[in-house]
Amino acid sequence: MLDWNNCSAVERNADRVSGAWVFKGTRMPVATVFENLEAGLTVEEVMEEFSVTREQINAVLDFAAKSLETPSPSPTRTDATADARPL
Repeated sequence: MLDWNNCSAVERNADRVSGAWVFKGTRMPVATVFENLEAGLTVEEVMEEFSVTREQINAVLDFAAKSLETPSPSPTRTDATADARPL
């Protein structure tokens, strides 16, 4: 599950839209974008249908895409004696 707290394009208010994540300053749930894109609408159609901007949609899509990136592995130790144990 995404932590939308880190996406500047959205907000959440328990008193609005049952606490769903919405685009800032709107009542448009973020999930609606994904549902409609999945159903085959284009970004332009979503923009027209729900009165959101390309910038808002791009911010949400970029945030979701970045959350799917695999974190880089931790650096490995190259010093063989660091883990050496006496026999």
